[in-house]
This record gives sequence, C-alpha cells and structure tokens, in this order.
Amino acid sequence: MARVSQQHLDARRRQILDGATRCFARNGFHATSMQDVLREVDLSAGAVYRYFSSKEELIGAIVAEVLESVREAFAEATRQTPPDPPDVLIGEVLGRVLSGEFVRGRAAGVDVPRLLIQVWAETLRNETLAALLRTGYETVRVAWIGVVESYQAAGLMRDDVPAEHVARTMIATVQGFAAQRALFGDAPVEILQDGLRGLMSMDGQKPG
Repeated sequence: MARVSQQHLDARRRQILDGATRCFARNGFHATSMQDVLREVDLSAGAVYRYFSSKEELIGAIVAEVLESVREAFAEATRQTPPDPPDVLIGEVLGRVLSGEFVRGRAAGVDVPRLLIQVWAETLRNETLAALLRTGYETVRVAWIGVVESYQAAGLMRDDVPAEHVARTMIATVQGFAAQRALFGDAPVEILQDGLRGLMSMDGQKPG
C-alpha cells in the first residue's frame, strides 16, 4: 500500500477544519452535529475521525486556531515604528479580522463576527478553551500596552492614565465592534474610525 504523504494528510485535516468552521459559524457549536460536518466536507466518518476523535476535539482545534490568528492580527499591527494613531491602528486590525484574512484555511463563506461570538460563548463553558483565550488575550494586552507607552513617550497621548487601561479599552473597542457586526448586521470599519476620531478630538475642557 502506498504511503500517504504528509502533504496529503495536512490538506485533508485542513479540509475538515474549513468545513467544520463553516458549519459552526452558521449554526453554532451545539446545534451542529458531526453528521453535519461529514456532509459539509463530503467525507466518511472514518476519514474524519482519523483526525478528530470527537466534536469537542474539533471545536478545540478551531477555537485554538481562531484565537491564535486573531492574536497575530493584533501583533502584526503593533510592530510598526512608530505606531499609527489609534483610529488608524484599530481600523487596520479590525479590517483584517473582519475580512477573514486571519482564517488560516480561508474557509469560504465564513461569517467571521458570528464565528467569534461562537468562540467567546464556548469558552464560558469549557475551561480548557477559556485557558487558551486568557493566554491569547494576555499576549495581545502586553503588545498593546507597548503601543500606548510609545504614544505616551512621543507626547501623543496623556501619560497620567495607566497604559494598561488604555490598551484594554483599545482591545475592547475591536471586540465590541465585531460583536455589533455579528448581532446587528454589516457596518464598515470607517464608522468605528470616525467615532474614534470624534472621541480623540475632545480635550477634556467643557465649552465656555
């Protein structure tokens, strides 16, 4: 019997992950059965279970991949020196996330905000996945604290507010806008950028 190449094994695993991602994004983790996944990827049960022994294992693989890819989107944006202003930087990160660029397999038809909501919800009931989320968030938080400290050092941002507080708010802005997209429908990233520019224009002084 001819030996199956690693490339073939990797491609088959990718096929399964992409199909399962589409299913979960459409219907949620718990409303999707393994039979749904089998139909989506057009493979036998034996072919799928060779790679993933259960739906829980498949969910874990997808959640880990999504979280790592979102972390990469944040980290990439923070490597610029000097960093772009917050409205530009946050818009760039959010644009990459919402476009699906971070989905490793480029699974066609995936509604990225809906998938993110599914991931966040799943971590509330699964401690293993919650630990993955905490690790990913900590990496993003540290990176964005560095960005805020760069703003403060350059005199672009007031330095009497802890950098961590600003960083957490920037991350929450991305998360919140993604949640709005998932719950209330499509909206361009430019809306968020305009809103940030409006908030950034305030100098803390009440008009005469």
